[in-house]
Amino acid sequence: MDKDNLFEKNLLAISKRNRELCFRLSKTAIKTGRYKFLPSRSGEIVPNWIDHQGAAHPLHSMRDPQKEAKRLIETVQSESFIVLLGLGAGFYAEEALRREETGFVLAVEYGLCDDLCGLAELFHNIDYTRLLEDPRFSLAVDLSGEDLKQLILSLYQPVLFGGVKAIPLRSRTDFLAESFITAKKAIEAAVDQASSDYSVQARFGKRWLSNILRNLKNSGGINGGIPPIKKAAICAAGPSLSLQIPAIKKSTKDRFLIAVDTSLPCLLNADITPDAVISIDCQHISYYHFMDGLPEGVLLFLDLASPPLLASRSKSLHFFTSAHPLTRYISQACKPLPELDTSGGNVTYAAVSLAEQMGASAIELYGADFSYPGGVSYARGAYIYSLFAKRQNRFFPLEAQCSDFLYRTPLEKINAQVEGDSWYYENRLLKFYRLRLEEKSSCMEAALFPVKGLGAPICVRQAEDRKHNFKTFSVGKAATRAEDFLLFYKNKIASLPKPEKNAALYLESLKDEDRAVFATILPLACFIKNRNSISDFRELIEEAKSYTTTQIDKVLAE
Repeated sequence: MDKDNLFEKNLLAISKRNRELCFRLSKTAIKTGRYKFLPSRSGEIVPNWIDHQGAAHPLHSMRDPQKEAKRLIETVQSESFIVLLGLGAGFYAEEALRREETGFVLAVEYGLCDDLCGLAELFHNIDYTRLLEDPRFSLAVDLSGEDLKQLILSLYQPVLFGGVKAIPLRSRTDFLAESFITAKKAIEAAVDQASSDYSVQARFGKRWLSNILRNLKNSGGINGGIPPIKKAAICAAGPSLSLQIPAIKKSTKDRFLIAVDTSLPCLLNADITPDAVISIDCQHISYYHFMDGLPEGVLLFLDLASPPLLASRSKSLHFFTSAHPLTRYISQACKPLPELDTSGGNVTYAAVSLAEQMGASAIELYGADFSYPGGVSYARGAYIYSLFAKRQNRFFPLEAQCSDFLYRTPLEKINAQVEGDSWYYENRLLKFYRLRLEEKSSCMEAALFPVKGLGAPICVRQAEDRKHNFKTFSVGKAATRAEDFLLFYKNKIASLPKPEKNAALYLESLKDEDRAVFATILPLACFIKNRNSISDFRELIEEAKSYTTTQIDKVLAE
């Protein structure tokens, strides 16, 4: 085949899935000398990388590259999401895609010369069309570590693909070690985050569905918006909150006071009535925060996936959507709801998002220790103390329960940078919460001011080009009755195409609307897969569809 025609064929193939890369390649001058293309003993063309001294380094076996690829791909066991560090002539990718159980293949490349002339030379000499046209294949070129991480997170879902297997093309990674080390770290970070998300969904997927359906049915009369605020004060429930009560009483005169649900009883016991309370936990244990009651007139902000019992505690109730695909679908198709950023994984992070969404330009933060100062877990008045007091006996007193709660995860003792001999415990999860909030502070429209406490210091990175915050928290008018939407949603679930064996091919076959509906059942699928150990994709999806439609019928019948 004429090499110019081969280049055009490759461009046409990649244009269907990566128009940006196709455009860049089409503007790239094709230069020779980056590679030598030599035949292997078995007849396949093998590109040889030319180093600065002019030496040629074959990217594959010069004896039998296909046999080499087959041997390496056979090391893949239960993992169906494969990341190839280096594209080469595509032998690894082609062999991986021959396996029926392979869900997706992502090839990562770096250092293909200025203006992609190295990749252009490969496209000019190697036929990649079969790879580039396969919906299970994608090519990532010269991405930063963060961009590669985000790409993997957008493609990889543990519930659909199982594990991840990274396979290096040694002749490429050895000559560009620094770039591919960055890629490997990005892959590990993406897998860690995806696995963490999967663990949460596997635990709460069933409860989320139940709560969302019931809250939607009971939210018919809740509409309207809230006047914007200028300044906000947020109370978390760290031990430092007990010491900051006097300062809170002084500052709340000209601040809109938002309490996270855990801090509500602490504030009420100190004769402080917040303007609003926010809760994001889907578990019924969150009801303990409201055992002392919710004063009349206090606004209650709930994730649509919160327990319906909490919604019954307030007449000033405002729902919002978070990252759950069903809440987002409801907001699009049934009733527009404000969306809060809850990606920090904790209610304090969500409270900051709420204050910003309400229009605050400055946010003070109290009691956000993200650690256990002096070995204490919560401020005085928090629910665990009354709960433990009721459960205590001679063999398991209050102090023992608090200690058991504290040491349930591995802890690191850190000397605090304050006067005296202060110290605090920190664990991996609390550190993650703090770092996520610090990261958020750098891109917020509101300025964040953490009040110094006894716990881990929060290093805020204020944006230099901060704009005025014009956001408002408002709920749109419902497009349809909740009951009608639930029937509509049930029919959409039931009419999804029958699942195929391969998840990637099934997703490719779905229309945009069907793909959005399919996404709504994935958290439940995580729960079912984890609980019942279902590995077959078709069986898993059919089970999730069946359970969802059954739950809708139950809610409509209540």
